[in-house]
Amino acid sequence: MGYKAIYPAETIEAHRAFIARRRAARPSEEYRTPTEEEWDAFLAHFEKRKVSIGTCGRAFSSPCVHEHACVRCSLLRPDPAQRGRLEEIRDNLVARIAEAEREGWLGEVEGLRISLAGAEDKLAHMDRRASGGTAIDLGLPRIAPAQITQVEGTASLTQSLDDQQ
Repeated sequence: MGYKAIYPAETIEAHRAFIARRRAARPSEEYRTPTEEEWDAFLAHFEKRKVSIGTCGRAFSSPCVHEHACVRCSLLRPDPAQRGRLEEIRDNLVARIAEAEREGWLGEVEGLRISLAGAEDKLAHMDRRASGGTAIDLGLPRIAPAQITQVEGTASLTQSLDDQQ
């Protein structure tokens, strides 16, 4: 009963008709059954998304723009269980930056700082997720009283109430 009250039959029928119209407008080969090779490639994509410190959120069949330097990538979803590993990566980056500065490898320093910022961002992301965030009370919305305008030849509600007093 609740489902019907929220999604009446007309809404469901309209949605199905919309989907049918969209499918009719697109090439039929997009709706064919995938081959075994295509299906295997699709499933393999999700296996390749698993990395040592989390899961990559890149879309299917899209290349990695960061050349698998995942700690730099905004699409990496860090696994909280891998926090220690990520902290080790961060500490190693700090040590490598110090070495590169000591040796005068300025190009190396720049790249390592980008990776360090990414690692620190991932750790901060983990902290935000772990804390669960804070609820913000937005209060109840206030609805302003309706403003009734006077139409030519008629009195407004305010005028009518004033006339009755």
